[in-house]
Amino acid sequence: MSLDELAREGARRMLATALEAEVDAYITGFAALVDERGHRLVRRNGHAPARTIATGTGQVEVTRPRVDDRRVDTATGGRRQFQSVILPRWVRRSPKVAAVLPLLYLHGLSSSDFVPALEGLFGSAVGLSASVITRLCEQGRLCCLVIVGVRADGRKELVAVADGTRESTEDWAELLRDLRRRGMGAPVVMVGDGALGLWRALREVFPQTREQRCWVHKVRNILNALPKSVHAGARKALNEIVLAEDRPHAERAIEAFATDYGVKWPKAVAKVTDDAETLLCFFDYPAEHWVHLRTTNPIESSFSPVRARTRLTKGPGTRGTGLAMVFKLLQAAQGRWRAVNGPHLVALVRAGARFEADRLIERPDERPDKEAGEGIDKVAA
Repeated sequence: MSLDELAREGARRMLATALEAEVDAYITGFAALVDERGHRLVRRNGHAPARTIATGTGQVEVTRPRVDDRRVDTATGGRRQFQSVILPRWVRRSPKVAAVLPLLYLHGLSSSDFVPALEGLFGSAVGLSASVITRLCEQGRLCCLVIVGVRADGRKELVAVADGTRESTEDWAELLRDLRRRGMGAPVVMVGDGALGLWRALREVFPQTREQRCWVHKVRNILNALPKSVHAGARKALNEIVLAEDRPHAERAIEAFATDYGVKWPKAVAKVTDDAETLLCFFDYPAEHWVHLRTTNPIESSFSPVRARTRLTKGPGTRGTGLAMVFKLLQAAQGRWRAVNGPHLVALVRAGARFEADRLIERPDERPDKEAGEGIDKVAA
């Protein structure tokens, strides 16, 4: 007998013993209940036909003991039924096997490759055809709400991952309220794309937090409102704003952009002028932090492999499994996130220090307290 066969045999015996013990405990609990003839209302009723269960050790054949429960359910009027917690009725694979399939799917194993791959792992295809895999892994679109923060020592940290029915104000507000309940204070500044639900929720839950729009998303939206023939020039003009040496130079660059493109393409220009304050918010913080505040790149770059796999596999799996996959991938990516430049300045920003033209013009009256130093300081969503 090989090592794998020995492990499967051990698993089979342990499972059989556990099922027998579960039934014995159930019957013993109702041993005093008898009918008018003195017969027990709850007793054994042989065994169900053998079936094969796919587990982490491979295929395990199990014969489930059956229970004859003749008690009447007062709520439904029908007979009560014994439900095994260890092996629910109709189960053909363990929860861990079912949960790992979408993970394999996400990381590159196509549905047609599952059968030969699982045959090598479990000894047979274990009833997991390509259609079964597709049904397990393609169960709708997952909308993920992700928040990444920066701590007082400059390290970026995954703060929250949640699923929402959509990027609505209600979804974002519930996530932010949950963070507040768990002890997170108001962030100094929130960086995000143009999702209106996020900004409405932020003003409701953390009204004192400042807003910084992501320039990558904004530039993309502006170029979509312009003909391709002017994209090169418009991109250069927008870079003059984003990479300006200070806020006054950026404001003059916005005026130049409006002059050059406002007559023919007013909608494109309005995307900049209407949001100028939230687009230039980063200038009010240390220059070392500008590169981190201008975009939501930590989240966007970490989601690249997620998008690539879900595009190929046509879905993230169930909502729970998809959310778990996103969390694990972001958690793994967190170790590769570099700390912000000028980490020694984060505590000053958190304490309310003011910067102008890349210079500290006002220090906080008091040093940051311990709580502020340990909290999340800047958040990008």
